[in-house]
Amino acid sequence: MEGKKADINSFLKDLKEKSPPLARIYEMTTYYTEDENKFDKFTILESSEATEFSGSVIPPDISICNECVTELKDQQNKRYDYFFITCTNCGPRYTAIERLPYDRPNTTMQEFPMCDFCATEFGDPSNRRFHAQTVACDSCGPRIYLTTNDGKSIEHKDPIRETGRLLEEGHIVAVKGNGGFHVATATTNPKPIIRLRKAKHRTQKPFAVMARDIDTVKSFAEVGHAEAELLASYIKPIILLKKKDDCYLSESISPGLHNIGVMLPYTGTHHILFDDVHEPAFVMTSANPPNEPIVAENKLARKRLGSVVDFFLFHNRAIAHRCDDSVVRVHGLRKSLIRRSRGYAPEPIRLKHTANSCILGVGAEPNATSCVLFQDKAFVSQHIGDVDNPETIRFMKEATYHLTELTNSQVEFIACDLHPKFNTTRLAHDLANELKRPVSPVQHHYAHIASLMGERNINEMVGIACDGFGYGSDGKAWGGEVLSCHQEGFQRLGHLREQPMPGGDLATLYPLRMAAGILHGGTDVEEWLSSESKRFPHGKAETRLIIKQLKKETGLKTTSCGRVLDAISAILGICYERTYEGESAMKLESAAMGGKDVLNITPEIRANTIDTTFLVREIFDQRNKRPVKDLAFSAESYLANSLAQLAIGNAERLDVKTIGFSGGVAYNEHITQTIRKNIEMNGFRFAVHKLIPPGDGGIAFGQTIATNLITK
Repeated sequence: MEGKKADINSFLKDLKEKSPPLARIYEMTTYYTEDENKFDKFTILESSEATEFSGSVIPPDISICNECVTELKDQQNKRYDYFFITCTNCGPRYTAIERLPYDRPNTTMQEFPMCDFCATEFGDPSNRRFHAQTVACDSCGPRIYLTTNDGKSIEHKDPIRETGRLLEEGHIVAVKGNGGFHVATATTNPKPIIRLRKAKHRTQKPFAVMARDIDTVKSFAEVGHAEAELLASYIKPIILLKKKDDCYLSESISPGLHNIGVMLPYTGTHHILFDDVHEPAFVMTSANPPNEPIVAENKLARKRLGSVVDFFLFHNRAIAHRCDDSVVRVHGLRKSLIRRSRGYAPEPIRLKHTANSCILGVGAEPNATSCVLFQDKAFVSQHIGDVDNPETIRFMKEATYHLTELTNSQVEFIACDLHPKFNTTRLAHDLANELKRPVSPVQHHYAHIASLMGERNINEMVGIACDGFGYGSDGKAWGGEVLSCHQEGFQRLGHLREQPMPGGDLATLYPLRMAAGILHGGTDVEEWLSSESKRFPHGKAETRLIIKQLKKETGLKTTSCGRVLDAISAILGICYERTYEGESAMKLESAAMGGKDVLNITPEIRANTIDTTFLVREIFDQRNKRPVKDLAFSAESYLANSLAQLAIGNAERLDVKTIGFSGGVAYNEHITQTIRKNIEMNGFRFAVHKLIPPGDGGIAFGQTIATNLITK
């Protein structure tokens, strides 16, 4: 452009400060030359077909904006009642983009040529739909229709409102959205929820719900200021909210938990669903067979979900990339991401430093994501899930390839978990063979802390990493670690006491096994375990076998914090069988709500090892003498205080100013806040995640950060 320097500077300032609400300017380079009077107008050029530069940014999906909602409800508007109403400020992005540049012919909207009305708005710079690639209306855009569970069409002039009525009547419906299918039903009627649980083999795992508006949410859940902002944001994630004491939604939605996952409508379809019903909310759970990815194709939906649902609400726009809902929780005023997916992914995490190489991380086994680190951007994929079956492995590979292709990244290193038998480790080696690139294994808990260091731009940290399991650098099962992490790598400073896991992985499924392992040697475990034999699939025969295993004192041992929480949950009668990841610990946290530390146990730390046997035995001895909520609260307090004390002592010795906390246990608000209080009272900076999940969804990012350090 040409003009006076002051005018150009004013334009550049406006470009940054007055850009459209969803605009992201990652870099702006300005060169000043002599005025040559070459230009007479300002033009935005068409996208080039040439290969874009590496590190291209792919926009995430955005929830329907307020302007589009207003038009959706306006009977005088051309797009009144049109389910796929979008504009420049909202609608699907990532889930519709097949390749770059982001132009309509490169999206799944290529099958829907614009009518004259839409084309006029698309080409008008003064219109909100100027160059909105998904612009459409009822005349030219995707269509929505209702069918029976065997695919027979149901002729209805208003299929979405009819679906709302079917849901209210107690039917189960698969609803196709922007990034995949939801399975939906009523929230005040337990019968269809129980039927849905049986059909999905999901006896206890909580379902998310979608409420009609924020006032409705406040009628059954507690909503703080930060939570209200997130609910209403352009991302519209699922927010974990504390249930009100008089919560009137069915307990079958999130059994045994103090909280419930809630989101607001984020498409036109969702808004219309609530129009003619009294139901305050609908269950909206991801439509996927057990342990498989969310279903995104119509034909596959009929095949996989036909026996689960009564009806389908289809549309005829293809989904380029499936994408689950994001899940967020608030600790005080601080956001904690549980699942970083729709609305967030794959928008990059900006780093304060520039990576030397392009690195691909493939994550761990459960709750996996992949990540591409290029220069100062880390592109984390949508939520993939538990990579333990062929369907999810295939999804992982597809999502990873799409990520590298869309960002035009030339991968130089492939990072993976240290565990040699993880499916993601095998995937990393397969990719390495295809791409002729080296593989960099990264220890699991170091990856947790490295992700925190990369996100918060910290070069040195004493890190507390607590979760259910991670393969240690000594080949053992870690999970309650205090690490020194720095530019050169990490050292293990201390950990929870090693505890036996009778039956190996069975101890994760039946936490009474874990409890027996910890109590063995100081308590009459045999008599107690025999009295609890009904909690095991094979009764007394199984308990006798457990005792034999313990007496041999052989087998797997672990320092896992998650397994200690599981054991306490079982001893207190809260959870005897784990049916989903983190169930025992989550229900223990719910049981601890409103409790107090009645035991007030001084941390037992010897040779940088925290004694957890003493804690578990004390809980066992007090289980019939104290309220469950107080014992649950006391157990969490002891673990938090002990971990903080161990970290503080080592940070003082090493003269490190920052102590961080990561891993799945960091989702527990009481444990996190107790550690925070200890750390900050002792004058240290406390670091937790803001942009990346502390659980295994952040591992891939951490792997790329750690690999970048060792490849410098």
